[in-house]
Amino acid sequence: MNLTTYRKELKETIYLGVPIIIGQLGNVLMGVGDTIQVGRLGASPVAASGFANSVFWLISIIGIGSLMVVGPQTATAKAQGNYAECRRILLSGLYVGFFWGIVVAGLFLLVSQHFELFNQKPDVQALATDYSFYVAFSAIPLMVYAALRQFTDGLSFTRVTMIITLLGTVLDIFLNWVFINGKLGVPAMGLNGAGITTIISRTVMAIGLGVYIVKDNIFKPFISVQSENSLIPLLVKLIRLGLPGGLQLFFEIAAFSSATFFAGWLGTLQQAAHSIALNMASVTYMVAAGLSSAGAIRVGQAVGLRDRHKIIRAGAITVFLVILFMGTACLTFLVLARFLTSLYTDDVALMTITTSLVIIAGFFQLSDGLQVTGLGILRGISDVNIPTYITLVAYWIVGLPMAYVFAFVLKLDIQGVWYGLFLGLTTSALLLLTRFYKLTSTADFEFKSVPQEILHG
Repeated sequence: MNLTTYRKELKETIYLGVPIIIGQLGNVLMGVGDTIQVGRLGASPVAASGFANSVFWLISIIGIGSLMVVGPQTATAKAQGNYAECRRILLSGLYVGFFWGIVVAGLFLLVSQHFELFNQKPDVQALATDYSFYVAFSAIPLMVYAALRQFTDGLSFTRVTMIITLLGTVLDIFLNWVFINGKLGVPAMGLNGAGITTIISRTVMAIGLGVYIVKDNIFKPFISVQSENSLIPLLVKLIRLGLPGGLQLFFEIAAFSSATFFAGWLGTLQQAAHSIALNMASVTYMVAAGLSSAGAIRVGQAVGLRDRHKIIRAGAITVFLVILFMGTACLTFLVLARFLTSLYTDDVALMTITTSLVIIAGFFQLSDGLQVTGLGILRGISDVNIPTYITLVAYWIVGLPMAYVFAFVLKLDIQGVWYGLFLGLTTSALLLLTRFYKLTSTADFEFKSVPQEILHG
């Protein structure tokens, strides 16, 4: 083992990953800001926003997951010196993103008119329906931004989206203060104000990133090279490789959304506690997801260079960094559970339930981080089909059924739901990482798992 090459890989992964992580945390902080400010309105509004956002992400995650293939594909094309292909990937990604934005907005509007099918409390259902009308229209700028972000990250220009995301977060917090509470002459709109803020913030971010890519000189080599080739084959390739990735995230998010429905069946307090604890866990998850994205890009670059050992190093370093961070997060959740809960609410009953969930969340930090890492580094070598089946089994055959059994059969209440989620995450993490090392550690790997059109541009 050459420690020098591993140290170099560690340095480059951190350099690439930190801006992605900060950008990911900016996205989460938008949700945290919404939850904290809406939480001051009471348990029903925070439960309604948590429920509506769970349904929204359940629908939109297929599109977002499908677009995540743009980053590794861009990294591979750049490593090959094929700048014309980078431009074609950008254009194709935008078309796919805009398409998914329209689909998600339409589906969410349709579903929001039938929230009674989810058997939620009447007051939560009414609030969620009104709020969802505004959130639905944010889907188009959200998907366009996701496509643009994957392109810039794939080129290793990760600081661009970090800056725009942080500015968007500040804008989101400020507009929440204005629209939720009725400031600066604007009438107080409560929960609906948070929905309006979401539309404005996501639109500004998408436009801002698009303008930056067109105007800044660092992108000119990658967007100015023309190609006479049709985009249709590339669109087909992105959809073929991206859709399984979208389904992977769908199976995971759908399981957590179903867990939100379980929480609603147990009661408003349980649902509110579930939303708050999940919001906290999403912060550490996004750090792991940022490292996973960096790992996917580093692996994608190694694929472009046809360097199997570099692929293994990139994967190993990403796993190491995730274990280091999520292990620290585990200890933090266990030791500071009560304090973290107090940042969201001062309701004693709600704090008691939420604190117990935060402790459980502490125990599944490693599993959560390693499963998203496994998906990322496998995506870097374009291995997407088998991981899709793994996530299906982990969350829908292991995790969610056990969550139901623990909560409703064994009467463990909302804590039982989280025990089931822990089992699902652990199953996914073990199977995904085993697959990556099985594919890449043998001497006869020779990129057989990587489609030849990716290797040859």
